Amino acid sequence: MALFSIDQTKCKRDGICVAECPAQIIVQADKKSFPTMLEHGEEFCINCGHCIAVCPHDAISHVNMPLAACPPVEKNIPDAAIMRQILLTRRSIRQYKKTPVSDQMLTELLTTARYAPTGSNKQQVHWLVFRNPEEVHALAELVIDFMRIMLPLTSDEGTVRRFRRIVGAWDYGRDRIMRGAPHLVVTHCPQDLSFPAADCAIALTYLELYAHAKGLGTCWAGYFTAAANAYDPLIEKLALPAGHQCFGAVMLGYPQHHFHRIPVRNEPLITWR
Repeated sequence: MALFSIDQTKCKRDGICVAECPAQIIVQADKKSFPTMLEHGEEFCINCGHCIAVCPHDAISHVNMPLAACPPVEKNIPDAAIMRQILLTRRSIRQYKKTPVSDQMLTELLTTARYAPTGSNKQQVHWLVFRNPEEVHALAELVIDFMRIMLPLTSDEGTVRRFRRIVGAWDYGRDRIMRGAPHLVVTHCPQDLSFPAADCAIALTYLELYAHAKGLGTCWAGYFTAAANAYDPLIEKLALPAGHQCFGAVMLGYPQHHFHRIPVRNEPLITWR
């Protein structure tokens, strides 16, 4: 079966699919001809779906994504003002309710975040979701164990002070690693991708922005991410596939408090050319 086909009864020969194909494997001799795939084009197709998504006539079929599986773009996309509010009002949440997030909601977050762009559309971001609060707490304890080991080995005084405060808080019953979050979402992917860290960071950003729009809160788990790639007991606990690395994680849950103001941020650092 051909990877790419044109319904000639629908195609208007407008050349839009030719112009938008990132791999430039769709060609058209002239405006009287129908678009076709370049010889051996299958080798270079990145399965991005641009050709299907951009055609206003539903004339294109792709063997890896049937037209019926690609829903039409809705006309009620939030305007720029609403999107700006979502971006400006997202906060890093460090106080969570004990109410668990349903599996249905977690699935909705992840199926939305899968649309985040990845280098060459590799789509190799993997997700590891910890749903049990006790297990999330146990992960935090492993990070604390790692900090205790690193304290006498760390020469930077600022880092030592931070570690001591975090470990001291833990000893007094305050979790400054996972902040009492009921869930943790971890991203990992093969280390040999072109941009593994960027792929995972963008996917997590998609997830946390959508989570904010759904009334949930997130916070990047930086201490966890550092330990996840350096501390053997935590590495064994995560049991990632061979060749994979943790490139980011976020705590997740319902915020205990709501925020009512947008705090000031530094002016953007711009160099105009």
